[in-house]
Amino acid sequence: MPELGALIQALKDPKTYLHSPKTIELVQTQISFVFITGDYVYKVKKPVDFGFLDFTTLEKRHFYCNQEVVLNRRLCPDVYLGVAPITQKGKNFTVEGNGKAVEYAVKMRPLPYQRMMDRMLQRDEVTPKMLERVARRLADFHCQAELTEELAEIGGIETVARNAEENFTQVKDYVNQTVTKEQYDRIKRYNASFLKKNEKLFAKRVKEGRIRDCHGDLHAAHICFINGLCIYDCIEFNDRFRYIDVASEVAFLAMDLDFHRHPQLAKHFVEAYVKASGDSELLKLLDFYKCYRACVRGKVEGFKLNDPHISEDQKTKTLNIARRYFELAESYIK
Repeated sequence: MPELGALIQALKDPKTYLHSPKTIELVQTQISFVFITGDYVYKVKKPVDFGFLDFTTLEKRHFYCNQEVVLNRRLCPDVYLGVAPITQKGKNFTVEGNGKAVEYAVKMRPLPYQRMMDRMLQRDEVTPKMLERVARRLADFHCQAELTEELAEIGGIETVARNAEENFTQVKDYVNQTVTKEQYDRIKRYNASFLKKNEKLFAKRVKEGRIRDCHGDLHAAHICFINGLCIYDCIEFNDRFRYIDVASEVAFLAMDLDFHRHPQLAKHFVEAYVKASGDSELLKLLDFYKCYRACVRGKVEGFKLNDPHISEDQKTKTLNIARRYFELAESYIK
């Protein structure tokens, strides 16, 4: 990979793009640099290794760029345009230029910020009817997103336990920073107890086909109310986070609605999904998966605290967000 700082600076320069955008906005996630360039958005994966994902080589980043396009076209077909090579000649970079690629980016159409669910929740513009649309779309998607019996086993209790334990391991270094020792211990005890008491239920869910090839990262920031509905930015980097019980998927968005202080909308969304899918049994797993998903979000926010490309002001905001997620996770323990 070329020197990261030089590449990022080049991608902030309109001359690097063939369509000569007038303005460029850089937005960062914990694993990507996203360049908004007028008519197009280019998403470059950071060369990071978090254990559960590994983008440390060009070949891996190229592979997962392609995976991202293919998988996200399932729920947002018009937005994901393809994978754009970034070439270098001397010190100059060109997006979609000729020559050998030194990096790759997912090329997308831009989505309007004002129609993102998380932004609309802040303005109290999300209605129960809108959540019903999301629930029906999700239920249809899950119905179509079947897995073979062999792959469905990935979503069984062994993987659920592994994912949860991985959470605790990766959060351990942030104890007394993003999560208190008391919260950490209590959530961990609850998780172990719930898994032990509900082994038969988890096995039943696998047997009855409730494990599907899901979105895997269904929170409010990944839903845009445009052209009907666009649900984007699914998990592409690790199959075990996507081959999951549909209850986990539903719980993720319900938890995030709780996080945005809209518990009634969360309740309405879950009820609408149960009605559309006929899967009332997921209610037995809802709080468990809400707790797990809140821990995932708290963990991911915590990772940003070690990112040298994120400002100190943003890290202060991130710390507060992470703490809120762990407080929410604890609230689901009965």
